[in-house]
Amino acid sequence: MLATISSATLLGIDGCAISVEVHVGDGLPGLSVVGLPDASVREARDRVRAAVQSSGFDWPRRKITVNLAPSGVPKTGAGLDLAIAIGVLVAGGELEPQEVENIAFIGELGLNGALRPVPGALPLTAATTACHVVVPEGNAAEAALVSDRTVSTAIDLRELVSVLHGNEPWARIVDEFTPLRQKPLVDFAHVQGQAAARRAAEIAAAGGHHILMVGPPGAGKTMIAKALPGLLPQLDGAEALEVTTVHSAAGIRLPAGGLVRMPPFRAPHHTSSMVSLIGGGTRSLRPGEISCAHGGVLFLDELGEFPAQVLDSLRQPLEEGVVRVARAYGTATFPARFILVGATNPCPCGEATPDRRSCRCTDAALARYMRRLSGPLLDRFDLRVHVRRPLAEELFATDLAEATSEVAKRVAVAREIAAARGVASNVAIAADNADVLAPLSREARKILVRAVEEGRLSARGVHRTRCVGRTVADLQEHEGELSGRHVATALALRAQTVDYAAAV
Repeated sequence: MLATISSATLLGIDGCAISVEVHVGDGLPGLSVVGLPDASVREARDRVRAAVQSSGFDWPRRKITVNLAPSGVPKTGAGLDLAIAIGVLVAGGELEPQEVENIAFIGELGLNGALRPVPGALPLTAATTACHVVVPEGNAAEAALVSDRTVSTAIDLRELVSVLHGNEPWARIVDEFTPLRQKPLVDFAHVQGQAAARRAAEIAAAGGHHILMVGPPGAGKTMIAKALPGLLPQLDGAEALEVTTVHSAAGIRLPAGGLVRMPPFRAPHHTSSMVSLIGGGTRSLRPGEISCAHGGVLFLDELGEFPAQVLDSLRQPLEEGVVRVARAYGTATFPARFILVGATNPCPCGEATPDRRSCRCTDAALARYMRRLSGPLLDRFDLRVHVRRPLAEELFATDLAEATSEVAKRVAVAREIAAARGVASNVAIAADNADVLAPLSREARKILVRAVEEGRLSARGVHRTRCVGRTVADLQEHEGELSGRHVATALALRAQTVDYAAAV
């Protein structure tokens, strides 16, 4: 007998509809899976057999062939377990074909028949061709985000078969959830001193600009980076769904209710590989850290300790906002629009200053350390701030600085002004539209011309400086041409870090 069950598999962050065809016929007893399965899919034969028998159903003592169509698409993960088990039960006569008609099944099976959650339930549910989708209880909240599907759940295979027979009702899923705004990782009020870095972080949040902080250990670079996501507005409907899809495919735990509303904060270790940062793999094209940070902040602490090849692989995603991964088994495109926050020490010992009185590094070590960050990568940082250690009176001040909630209000106003011009944030202003959205006054133009003539700005740097100037103006709710002060502020923030190698 033949049974066909609807399911789906992951390709990057996108789901692909799969028809699980199960044939029970003559031949030596056993189960074989065909259709480009990976190791976890091939191992489903043992999980499914144990789950079916543990649930009290008879396992057909005949030859069972499972074909995963379309056969040319790689199949990964354990999400096809449930569909294979239902197909075996239908082909073996335990279930009637009409009882599973127009129903898709997604989920992993335990040896005791329990339904276990799988990564990517949101894109998998959206990819199914059936109107009714059955998922494990742990995936119910995110699967219910697909509005045009009826989502049901069950605890184990025995309960699911009973429901399909009509002996029990489907479990009810709560499909309405109002997320609460989470507290920021670090409140800006606890960042003592650091007026320039605080100002740069506010501008970065308002305009979506990348920021590099250079300073000695213990100066507060990590605190400022962790405070930055709290300044960003909550994700809107479309962006929240996109971020949730990426996190679901990456296997990141989702918040209650399934939908990610808070801008994510990702901080990979400096030993991370290029694949873990960019995404990809062999058969399973999974999103990397830069895609998991989409819509939020990617913090690279100890930036100079990352391998140069890994850092330079960020250059194209920083420009385009997406990353395209090509492998022998297929290609995938992941979203990667985030605020990059880099933090690094000025030298190996961390104590370099312009006069170098406290630095213990040799000239050669200092020059080698500065060469770890390539010029093209540094050119993509719109804001570069030198963070000094706070003074004693700043560190022990009884009056707290301005809180995150107050700064976030100004950021929200600036973002609304940018949205009125048709861009999500000023970093998205196109070069061919800069004269319209960020026009220059005569004084501002003279400042930029002088900077180019002195070799301080590239063509990209000129455009980025205009975008930062537009953000500075928006924070002041200034419309019209950018003044000389706006551009001078943007230029100063871009060049604040000291080139200590030049002092060698």
